[in-house]
Amino acid sequence: MTSQLDLAHAAYLDPSAQLYGRVSLGEGSSVWPNVVMRSEAAHIAIGRFSNIQDFVMVHTDLGRPVVVGDYCSITHHATLHGCTIGNHVLVGINATVYSGAVIGDNSIVGQHAYVRDGTVVPPNSVVVGAPAKVIRTANGWIANRLNALFYHRNALAYARGDHRAWDGAEFEDWAARTMATVQAEFAALEAAA
Repeated sequence: MTSQLDLAHAAYLDPSAQLYGRVSLGEGSSVWPNVVMRSEAAHIAIGRFSNIQDFVMVHTDLGRPVVVGDYCSITHHATLHGCTIGNHVLVGINATVYSGAVIGDNSIVGQHAYVRDGTVVPPNSVVVGAPAKVIRTANGWIANRLNALFYHRNALAYARGDHRAWDGAEFEDWAARTMATVQAEFAALEAAA
């Protein structure tokens, strides 16, 4: 069977990225240099406004897709293998999330963490270590959404050949406006809860 790629809604797909099998990229998502996504046994679904950064490896397992939620950042050299990542999650540099693991919404997986197979991380967790353990509860919604929005801005810039989208007064104004908007959105969510 040939690849089934649904990439039309992505903001940016770097030409060096290698995607194989059944992969879908949500609205505003981005895939950066030297990413590899292989889905021989299940599918890979990347949510809206999520970014898969340089040298990330995403691989499915038998009967275990990789699902990444909305507004996530999977940072440089991380590995996702047959796992589920909730919404508003940051997976740190060189972290590994292994088969059957589930990372709850608004969480942060620290750099170099190794989340063992089958681990279920509750929402709003900070996870570090090898093997990874929850070290505290903290709602990462604001920080993780901001990081995803910064990468979305960068993705749109890269798509038009601009590699300096995080520089200058216009960027600083955008960052301040975006921070205020995200904080207001979070306050509204908290008030509605």
